[in-house]
Amino acid sequence: MLFLVVALFLFGVLMGTAGHVPVPVTVVAGIAIVAWLVVFFTRERRKAAKGGGR
Repeated sequence: MLFLVVALFLFGVLMGTAGHVPVPVTVVAGIAIVAWLVVFFTRERRKAAKGGGR
């Protein structure tokens, strides 16, 4: 999953909207997305460990 995030981030830098904003803004946005994914992953793992899975 992390590979996919990095690949999409790099593709965005080269081709997408991220290519039109300064690099620091793009990096901060990428870090925010990764942090959100880590929080989401952690919450889902805890839910599955408690038996509340789907």
